[in-house]
Amino acid sequence: MKMTLIAALVLIGLGVVALVYGGFKYTSHDRVVDVGPIHIDADREHSVPIAPIAGAVMIAAGAVVLVVGRRSA
Repeated sequence: MKMTLIAALVLIGLGVVALVYGGFKYTSHDRVVDVGPIHIDADREHSVPIAPIAGAVMIAAGAVVLVVGRRSA
């Protein structure tokens, strides 16, 4: 039962975080110019959106795991 409780709490927590933040950003280091000894690099920021439905599904899945875990105990 302890593992199902942990799994349920993790799913619910991730779902809440997905709903609150709506995605995450990261920065990549790209080479823009590479001509002989001249190198020019640029940092580019990328955004990865997370659909609100994904957060809701994770919360619902966590609730289901929590209920099923309680019933089997």
